[in-house]
Amino acid sequence: MDTNSALEALAALAQPHRLAIHRWLVERAPDGAFAGEIAEHLDMPATTLSFHLKALQQGGLIVPEPQGRFIRYRADLDAVQGLVAYLTENCCGGDASRCAPAPRKNCA
Repeated sequence: MDTNSALEALAALAQPHRLAIHRWLVERAPDGAFAGEIAEHLDMPATTLSFHLKALQQGGLIVPEPQGRFIRYRADLDAVQGLVAYLTENCCGGDASRCAPAPRKNCA
């Protein structure tokens, strides 16, 4: 993934409704869901949902699949993995053995 693609994907996710839509589609992978199912699950008007689905599609994070009169939306898991890889490719100076999570401190 290149920098511009990463920025587009991050911009698409940088909104609460779009993040919720994407997370739900990832949860439903690989099957995805029809727009009506998404709208019902997230209690979102169809016009609002359509706007957010378009932004996620432009960000390269979801793939629409026409099925008759309806469109099934699926999370593009390769794109998600590519984004995570892009964000972490230089983690710990490139030494994966140093990437273990830091020990958590107790607040007690």
